[in-house]
Amino acid sequence: MRRMGRRGFVAGAAGAAAALGLGGATRAYEGPGAGSDGGPYGGPDAAGKMRRSPQRTTEFRGMWLATVGNRDWPSRTDLTADQQRAELIGHLDTAVARRLNTVVFQVRPTADALWPSPYEPWAQCLTGVQGRDPGWDPLGTAVAEAHARGLELHAWCNPYRVANHTDPGRLSAAHPARRHPDWVVPYGGKLYYNPGLPEVRSFVQDAMLDAVQRYDLDGFHWDDYFYPYPVAGQSFADDEAYGWYGGDYPDKASWRRANTDLLVGETAQRIKRLKPDVAFGISPFGVWRNADTDPFGSNTQGGVQTYDDLYADTRKWVQERWIDYIVPQLYWSIGFAGADYAELVAWWDGVAQGTGVGLYIGEALYKAGDPAQAAPWQDARELSWHLSLAGRYPSVGGHCFFAASEVATDRIGAMATVVADHYPTMVRTPR
Repeated sequence: MRRMGRRGFVAGAAGAAAALGLGGATRAYEGPGAGSDGGPYGGPDAAGKMRRSPQRTTEFRGMWLATVGNRDWPSRTDLTADQQRAELIGHLDTAVARRLNTVVFQVRPTADALWPSPYEPWAQCLTGVQGRDPGWDPLGTAVAEAHARGLELHAWCNPYRVANHTDPGRLSAAHPARRHPDWVVPYGGKLYYNPGLPEVRSFVQDAMLDAVQRYDLDGFHWDDYFYPYPVAGQSFADDEAYGWYGGDYPDKASWRRANTDLLVGETAQRIKRLKPDVAFGISPFGVWRNADTDPFGSNTQGGVQTYDDLYADTRKWVQERWIDYIVPQLYWSIGFAGADYAELVAWWDGVAQGTGVGLYIGEALYKAGDPAQAAPWQDARELSWHLSLAGRYPSVGGHCFFAASEVATDRIGAMATVVADHYPTMVRTPR
């Protein structure tokens, strides 16, 4: 794990916390097993005192700040530059108030950029028109303002997603996907760059790493989008590329996984050459493979498996130490039948042990209080129980919450419960 946590915490964090009603006191843990709730993860000890995880001196406490489709920021495309800047700073202040220490900021949502990139157009989410200059530098501002508040800023990019539609004519006239239509594959109602083309792999690395070169980033981050999630009845049209480049592989699936491995490995090497202190992290879908598919898999059933469906061998990347940290998206409740949060935390702990790769758990704050979700997500304590459970595993070094809007609005108080139970003071990120 490369050195992280270079930023100090500014005075005023306590005031920001007070403004959200968090105060400095902590509550006794009351997870499943406490009192009359029943269950294995908490409850009183023999002396009648509540058990809790020990307070860490360093811990990853992150939130994703999503920009695709204006999910978290900016709230609208018709805001002035000053209004956009104020909203962005508001999210950073909320992170401080919640005693978080890292913001994972989506700066390349759909093959466009939230900085003046020489490779790709300005992002559509800023002005509503892809390629239109917003009149300021969102990434540069985010880095400076985050650091002024003692926060780390990790630049979050999506390597291959080009558009959330299939009409190249809607892209900026100068968009690389329009200049190189042979790079693009329509699939599932979206446009993607073809991961099987070496020239694509080289270009997307150049485009993304321009941000690493230009800015004082603490981290560089991808989420779970490599080859696209499978869509029933559709096939990803890469037969021609496979014919050109797949001759050394036993099947197309192996070739696709090798393409993803090359993207990860090459990017890791380039970051190390550019700026060794920038941490490279990936946040994959939480299931590598099920145990009934692979004896090394997790005790999970059905659903997506990243190895087989997204052609992403996430376990290998940790074992080979290609990345500095991994944030598996464990967006299920404790006890969920198909993918139990408790099972998956234990499985990922086993994967990360002895590798030096940081393991931070991705948490589905967006589900808390959503009436469309199952009963566990209607309990404000569910995520706090997650942190108590995960705290028992030595490789788990923190958590990241999806996403910034919910960190701020906190529909049923789930985030406030996490802060009160687990974040009594600000801490630095792991080094």
